[in-house]
Amino acid sequence: MIKKAVLPVAGLGTRFLPASKATPKEMLPIIDKPLVQYAVEEAIKEGINEIIFITSNEKNSIERHFKKNKKIETRLIRSGKNNFVEKLNPKIFENVTFKYVIQKSQKGLGDAVLQAEKYIKNESFVVLLPDDLFISKKTCLNQIISLNKKTDSTVIGLNKVDKAKIHKYGVIKPGIVKNKIIQISDMVEKPLIKNAPSDIAILGRYVFTPSIFKYLKKVKRDSSNEIQLTNAIKLQIEHEEVFGCIYNGQKFDCGSKEGFVHATIALALKDKTMNRKIKKIIRDII
Repeated sequence: MIKKAVLPVAGLGTRFLPASKATPKEMLPIIDKPLVQYAVEEAIKEGINEIIFITSNEKNSIERHFKKNKKIETRLIRSGKNNFVEKLNPKIFENVTFKYVIQKSQKGLGDAVLQAEKYIKNESFVVLLPDDLFISKKTCLNQIISLNKKTDSTVIGLNKVDKAKIHKYGVIKPGIVKNKIIQISDMVEKPLIKNAPSDIAILGRYVFTPSIFKYLKKVKRDSSNEIQLTNAIKLQIEHEEVFGCIYNGQKFDCGSKEGFVHATIALALKDKTMNRKIKKIIRDII
């Protein structure tokens, strides 16, 4: 059973400046919960009990957020605000170990994942990119973990995207396709439309077998001096079966401003206590 999750959160969050100057992009709230917490809760829901953050020295607020705060809890109880205690210190965090690995310099997503090797050892693990927020009955992670259990292979979350946006994503070349399960034969990072092997893009959810570390060490740095995770997966495909699973549900790219706003509105409309007021605000704006 998969018990460990890696969350790369060391990026600068340039697209969210100046908001991300003092507050990590991952800590910006979608309604009343920081973006990174949605990914952590998704992992815990699937039985993960060890969260490994690949972070930077400037992002200690993430560590503070996931630590239990007894001082504020006591103040809330004394003020008769017991109903806020669960929001402050969620019970689901109590049996989870949070670890923090400093990525000294940002050398790509592949390098970030490689930083977790000493904690993973010889077991399969998941990687969640907090920028991608998913809403569905069965979590995105659940869908790919289920396929990993059947195949004992690396499994990547996938979805179909508008070809006009294909240049923003890693795109797969599908091999054998059965229902929503795809054997991946190749992948291209951010291709031009004319060069895209399909309209199926990689999502920010992965289940990796431990051999991925071997391939990450073989990858040559690109022109930006970065280790690309996509290139390591391409090497893995040459020696092992790698599968993809078309995600069933809603996905929001919160790494972009429009995606962040979209997610905020969508979740507000799903909240029964806010739904009517938000609809009225939208009508008033329009």
